[in-house]
Amino acid sequence: MPEITARKVDAAALAALIAAGVDVRMARLYAARGVAGVDALRTDASALVAPQALAHVEEAAKLLADAIEAKKKLLIVADYDADGATACAVGLRALRSMGASVDYLVPNRFEYGYGLTPEIVRLAAQRGPDILITVDNGIASVEGVDEANRLGMQVLVTDHHLPGDTLPAAVCIVNPNQAGCGFPSKHLAGVGVIFYIMLALRAELRQRGVFASGVEPNLADFLDLVALGTVADVVRMDANNRILVYQGLARIRAGRGHAGINALLQAGGRDARQARTYDLGFVVGPRLNAAGRLDDMSLGIECLTTDDAAVAQRIAQQLDQLNRERRAIEAGMQEDALTHLDEIEMTGSYSLCLFQPDWHQGVIGILASRIKDKFHRPVLAFARAGNGEIKGSGRSIPALHLRDAIDLVTKRHPGMVLRFGGHAAAAGLTLAEDALAPFAAAFESVSREWLSPADLQQRIETDGELADADINFDFVCAIEGQVWGQGFPVPSFSGRLRVLSQRIVGERHLKLRVSQQSVTFDALLFGHTDTLPGAIDAVYHLQLNEFRGESTLQMVIEHWA
Repeated sequence: MPEITARKVDAAALAALIAAGVDVRMARLYAARGVAGVDALRTDASALVAPQALAHVEEAAKLLADAIEAKKKLLIVADYDADGATACAVGLRALRSMGASVDYLVPNRFEYGYGLTPEIVRLAAQRGPDILITVDNGIASVEGVDEANRLGMQVLVTDHHLPGDTLPAAVCIVNPNQAGCGFPSKHLAGVGVIFYIMLALRAELRQRGVFASGVEPNLADFLDLVALGTVADVVRMDANNRILVYQGLARIRAGRGHAGINALLQAGGRDARQARTYDLGFVVGPRLNAAGRLDDMSLGIECLTTDDAAVAQRIAQQLDQLNRERRAIEAGMQEDALTHLDEIEMTGSYSLCLFQPDWHQGVIGILASRIKDKFHRPVLAFARAGNGEIKGSGRSIPALHLRDAIDLVTKRHPGMVLRFGGHAAAAGLTLAEDALAPFAAAFESVSREWLSPADLQQRIETDGELADADINFDFVCAIEGQVWGQGFPVPSFSGRLRVLSQRIVGERHLKLRVSQQSVTFDALLFGHTDTLPGAIDAVYHLQLNEFRGESTLQMVIEHWA
C-alpha cells in the first residue's frame, strides 16, 4: 500500500505570500511547492528569463541571420515526439516569418533511430542544405555531426538533453544543460530552446535594420506551440516554464491558437476556450505523439504547420485514429508484461528490464511508465529493432537518475550499451539482443547501490485535508487558473468520504456521489468498475465540470482505501 503523506509547508514562505496578498489557501499550496515570494508567481511574458542568459544563443542568432542574408538553405532535423514536433513547427514558422529558406526532416524512428545519425545526415544531404538545425536532439550526435562536417554542412545543435562526456563538433550548440551555461531554467523543453533562439534571432535582425521598412514578426504567436511541447515533454514546471505555458494557454483560450492545436483539442472532445494543462498533456500530446510512435511524425508536424482549418481537422482525425491504435497495442503489451511479472518476486528486485519479441518499439516508453507507476521501480522496456539489436525506453522513480545509472553501466561494461541518452526520469538505449541479460544484471547492481528499500516504498503526497468552508468555486477557479505540472503538482487532498451512490460510465469508470463532512459532490474514479464500500479514505483533486453551459464542482479520486 502506498504511504500517504502531507507536503511540508515552509512557514516563512507562507507568511511572505499571505503578507503580499495571496489567498491563504493558495499561499499554502505555493509554499508547499517551494514558492517563496510573489515574483515566482508572475505570468506576464516580461518576467521570462532574458534570451541573452542562454549560452551561445547570440552566436546562433548571428549564424542564422547571416544565413538568411546569404539566402542559404536551412534544414531542421526534428525528434519524433511532441516536443520535437512543436520545436520543429516553431522553427519553421518563425524562420519563414523572418525570411529564411527552411524545410524539415524528421527521422522515422523504426528506420533511423534517434537523433542526428550519420544515416540521417546522408539523407539530409540529398536536400542540399547549407546548415542543419537539430531541435530536441543532437547533443549526443558526435558521429552524425562529424558526417555533416565531412559533407560540407554546418550544424547548429539545439537541445535540452543532458550532454555526454564528448560534445559534437557543431558550429554552435545551444543547450541550457551544457557546461558553462548559466541559464537559470535548466528545465527548458526542446521547443523552449528553439523559441529562445528565435527571440535572439529577431533581436539580431532588428539590430541589422531588417524590419525597418516592414512588419516585425510577433513571436508570441507561437507560444501555444511552446506550451504544448513543454507540457507534453513532462519537463519540470519551474517559474519560467509556467510563464511559457500560461501565455500559450491564454492564446488558445482566446481563440488565437494554431489550427492544428484547435483541431486536436476538438478530436479529443475538448473546448479550446476552457483549455488547461491537462488538455495539452493528456488530450493533444498523446494524439500528436501517436504519429511518431506508430507512423511518421511528419504527419504531426504538418498538422501544426498548416493554417487551413479543414486540413488540420483531417490530419487531427488521422492522429486520433493512430492514438486509438496505440492504446490498443499498449493495452496488449501491458497485459503481457503484467503476466510475466506475476512470475517475479517483486520484493527482491530493485529494477525491471522487460522484453518481448513482438512488442512494438513505438509504445515501449508508455509501457515502461505504466509498469513503473504500478511497481515503483525503475523500468526499462525493450523491443526488437532489427539487425540483432533491441531498443529500450526507460522511466524511473525520483530516487534514481536514469541516464546517469545507464552511464555508469557503460563505464563499468564498455561496449555493452551501443547508444543511450536521456534525463533523470526518462532515457533510451540500444543493445545487442544477446546483451540484454548481462545488461539487466548490471543495471540491477547499480540500482541496488543507489536505492534503499525506503526509496522503493511508494508515497503519495497530498496537500492535507480540506475544511468544508474551503471547498467552493472561488478556490477551485483559483486552482484551475494556475499552471501545474512536473515538479509543481496539481493540488490533491485527502479525506474520509461516504459513498452515497455509484454507477459505471463509459464501461471503464465509476461515477459517484460522495460526501465529505457536510459537503456533497459528484466524483469520478477512472479505470475502476468494482463496487466501492460505503466509506473510503481517498486522495482526490477538485475540478470544474462544464456541461451544457453549467459549471459544477467535481472530485476526481486518484487513490482510495
